[in-house]
Amino acid sequence: MSLQLVIGSKSYSSWSLRAWLALEHTGARYEEILISFSEPDWRERIRRHSPSGKVPFLIADGLGIWDSFAIVETLAERFPAAGLWPADPGARAIARSAAAEMHSGFAALREQMPMDLQEHAPGKGHTPEALADAARVQEIWRDCRARFGAGGPWLFGAFSAADCFYAPVVFRFLSYGVPLDATARAYCDALTAHPSVAAWRAAGRAEPRTDH
Repeated sequence: MSLQLVIGSKSYSSWSLRAWLALEHTGARYEEILISFSEPDWRERIRRHSPSGKVPFLIADGLGIWDSFAIVETLAERFPAAGLWPADPGARAIARSAAAEMHSGFAALREQMPMDLQEHAPGKGHTPEALADAARVQEIWRDCRARFGAGGPWLFGAFSAADCFYAPVVFRFLSYGVPLDATARAYCDALTAHPSVAAWRAAGRAEPRTDH
C-alpha cells in the first residue's frame, strides 16, 4: 500500500498531529510531506495536494482523503490490527463520541489557546468561555478513564484514536497553564511521554518561528 500524508508545521497544525499520530500508530510505512507555514507560498503548496486547501491530507494508493476524522476512520478500516478504536462496541461508541466532540466543538478553546509548541504563556487565553471548554475536556477525560481506562494510561486503556484527537489539547493546556485535576495531569504526563508525541513535540519546537 502506498501512503503519503501531507501535514502543516508541527508547532502549529493541531489537525495534522491527529492524523499523523494515528498513522504512526498503525506502523505502516508512509511518506511525510511537510509544508511549513513559514514558507510564503504555503497555502498554494497545500492546494497542490489538497483541494480543500487544508491539512492533513492522506493519499492512499492514489486516493485523496481529507479531514482528520475521515483519515482516522480510513486508517482504522485499512489497519484493523492497530486497534485505533476500542474493540468493545460500547467503548468504541463512546470513543467516537469523545473524538467527534473534540472534532466539532470547543471553539473558544481553539480560538483563545491555539496550539503553539513554542509558546509558554501561563494565563494567556483564560477567558471564561475557554476555561469552560477546558473543564468539559477534563470531564470527558475523567469519565473515559473511570469507565474504560483500567487497562492502561490512555482514555480507553490502550492507545486509541481518541488519544490522537486530544493530543493537541494536552499541548494547549501545558502552553497556557490551564489548571488541571489529578486525572488530567496524569493523562497529560502519559501523553507527552508517548514516543510519537515526544518526537512531534521536539520537531515542532525546532521549527522556524512564524506568525502563521
